[in-house]
Amino acid sequence: MSLDSVYEEVLLKAKKAKEASKLLAAVNSETKNKALRSAATAIIENKEYILKENEKDVKMLRMTLGEVPLIDRLLLNQERLGEMANSLVELSNLPDPVGEVIEGWTTRHGLEILKVRVPFGVIGIIYEARPNVTSDVAGIAIKSGNAVVLKGGQEAINSNIAIVKVMRKAISDFLPEESIQIIENTSREAVKAMLGLQDYIDIIVPRGSANFIRYVRENSKIPVIETGAGNNHIFVNYDADFDMAIKIIINAKVQRPTVCNAVRKVLVHNKIARSFIPLLVKSLEKYKVRIKGCPKTIEIAQDIEEAKEEDWYEEYMDLTLAIKVVDSMEEAIEHINKYGTKHSEAIITSNIEDAKLFTKLVDASTVYVNASTRFTDGNQFGFGAEVGISTQKLHARGPMGLRELTTTKYVVYGNGQIRD
Repeated sequence: MSLDSVYEEVLLKAKKAKEASKLLAAVNSETKNKALRSAATAIIENKEYILKENEKDVKMLRMTLGEVPLIDRLLLNQERLGEMANSLVELSNLPDPVGEVIEGWTTRHGLEILKVRVPFGVIGIIYEARPNVTSDVAGIAIKSGNAVVLKGGQEAINSNIAIVKVMRKAISDFLPEESIQIIENTSREAVKAMLGLQDYIDIIVPRGSANFIRYVRENSKIPVIETGAGNNHIFVNYDADFDMAIKIIINAKVQRPTVCNAVRKVLVHNKIARSFIPLLVKSLEKYKVRIKGCPKTIEIAQDIEEAKEEDWYEEYMDLTLAIKVVDSMEEAIEHINKYGTKHSEAIITSNIEDAKLFTKLVDASTVYVNASTRFTDGNQFGFGAEVGISTQKLHARGPMGLRELTTTKYVVYGNGQIRD
């Protein structure tokens, strides 16, 4: 396929999304909710078709790379399709952010000023091999009054096309089906084309590796909301409840090790290291977790691998965990802020003052006290679904739900006032 044809596909679909967004912005909440519920029903009714297309993607990935952690992200089944449909229903039940008056006041000239939530217009999403993102993002975009241009990865192209086809047909009785666009070309050239369409796409949200997100940030002419890798830590303080700490670490590491909110590193206070680390290692061995450690950890636990400097930066996407002994909470915070990716960090402690200090000084989108990092998720936060986990500090941070896909405008009412 020529570069011209790639650009033509992306441009055409961005233009169609832009036109649809003008209509979608004025649609009332009831109509958007009906469209979302219709899409949820359609996903279940068309499960055999979607699963068949997903099977093509999984088979191709296995042939290409073998049994890799990415397959878990790619794989759909009846349970996951049910979760996708439920997310759309939950979105339909949430308050509509569009039109919300954030604040209002009257000036000395008698002008009534309202600060109101409005859609961005067109959201461009570039994401990895997770087909559930397709329905989640399309649903959030619709509910927040935005059209969306989806650019998924090659690994999930058949799954994504199938989901979009089903959703577009389902919403067509209520909304412009052009509100949901998918770029079928999976090349880097298609990404590059998207990043230059500032006249049609209002916001770009990239999801993927740190290198890919950096590429998008450095090459986009469109404002970018960054989502980040999840090199997440759990710090076990000197006064932690051991049973609680082990339960939380196992959940954060083992439940789904490939996702961005899983834990990758555990920091243990030196005061409890000799008693806690052997218990932790023994518990993790039951789940076949590969453990690496700092010299002090190796001295205590012995038969584990040494963690190199590059390990502390790495976002393990499998059952690998690195453990480091620290002398103080301040050292733990310093380590997290150096090696972390500003995603999700946690402390296990019985000391409320230490907990408060940790939450203030750790630089991350989401900071936990005595809970698993696995909760950093739009659905778990009550948002219905999410566009991604923003790790930047402007506009949105943490799980991005409906409100994060809106901006604001000032609406000013007068009765003939002119400025002196």
